[in-house]
Amino acid sequence: MYLRLTDEQKMVQETIRKFVKEELIPLENEVLKNEREGKPGLSNEKLKELRLKAKEFGFWGINTPEEYGGADLGQMMMALVLMEISKTFVPFSFGGSADNILYYGNDYQKEKYLIPTINGDKKSCFAITEPDAGSDTRNIKMTAVKDGNEWVLNGEKTFITGGNEADFVMVIAITDKELHKKTGRDGVTCFIVDRDMGWKSEYIDTMGEWGPAGLVFDNVRVPEENILGEVNGGYKLGLEWIGFARWVVGARAVGMAERLLQMAIDYSKERKTFGKPIADNQAIQWPIADSAVEIEAARWLVLNAAFTLDHGEDNRHLASMAKLYGANMGNRVVDRVLQIHGGMGYTRELPIERWYREARLWRIYDGTDEIQRMIISRNLLKGNVKVGQYV
Repeated sequence: MYLRLTDEQKMVQETIRKFVKEELIPLENEVLKNEREGKPGLSNEKLKELRLKAKEFGFWGINTPEEYGGADLGQMMMALVLMEISKTFVPFSFGGSADNILYYGNDYQKEKYLIPTINGDKKSCFAITEPDAGSDTRNIKMTAVKDGNEWVLNGEKTFITGGNEADFVMVIAITDKELHKKTGRDGVTCFIVDRDMGWKSEYIDTMGEWGPAGLVFDNVRVPEENILGEVNGGYKLGLEWIGFARWVVGARAVGMAERLLQMAIDYSKERKTFGKPIADNQAIQWPIADSAVEIEAARWLVLNAAFTLDHGEDNRHLASMAKLYGANMGNRVVDRVLQIHGGMGYTRELPIERWYREARLWRIYDGTDEIQRMIISRNLLKGNVKVGQYV
């Protein structure tokens, strides 16, 4: 066992760190101003400019297979990259990638959807959540009925990330009601549905800057060739998509918390009360110490989940642990840092209150805290995972 980064991983980490410091953090005031005015954080032109700069650094398609022009650096490297890029709230992501389940497409689907998505010519989203069906897939109501060589989709999806901007959606719908009624999992299929096939989206206003969408399907006709994977095999694809997203939340929490902790350290040394820096007070020292310990614990949970996936092992248990602990750690750290900053932390002059609103979402989406606890405890109680198994 070697608990240190390799030279290659350190090099990537330092390169991303430099990119974030020099290219992204200087844009934070502009992003905050735009968001207060109800505008996108960054214009499409600025995002394209940043992605071209990132590409020059060698970061394009970090996890995309080399056959599609990507770097294929693996999940561990992706975790490290996410931790660094999450030290800023500037809405930026490296290009050259696509949803993991899109790679299950056939040759026709790869040509029409996967490659244009990797190249940045198309945007996608994934939709499984409904008004009455979040983590409980038994309550999915959206249906797809076969009609000749087409399927007719009816229903609604909600809280869909990227749903307002997407050119196409990978959507889960019931294709066998009896089978789905028996198991609550089977009998659903994943369809690739272009926006111009007729589905509509509407913006959902939230307490944070995340702007999800509600999607409406009213007799939307989808050709047979747009089934992703197999008929009635959509649940497995949904699990794979969600499983990847879960540990990513933990990685983002680590990056944000590190930046915030450093802000708290710097501020506590500068801010003076009663003639001395507040850093001299035990009431300030303890939350700083607690935050540092929790950040390190979350980091290794995330890296373990990524490492396990890189080695072709089932990482769903670890992904749930990384998501549960990481999301809650992020919420605790941002709350402590706001408290240390006092009234200034509550203002919009600093980014702390923005992160405070964003971090609260992490305990809800891609599986709530309660769902993660259910998964973790069930795995242990049923013996699917042994205590100490991942040492």
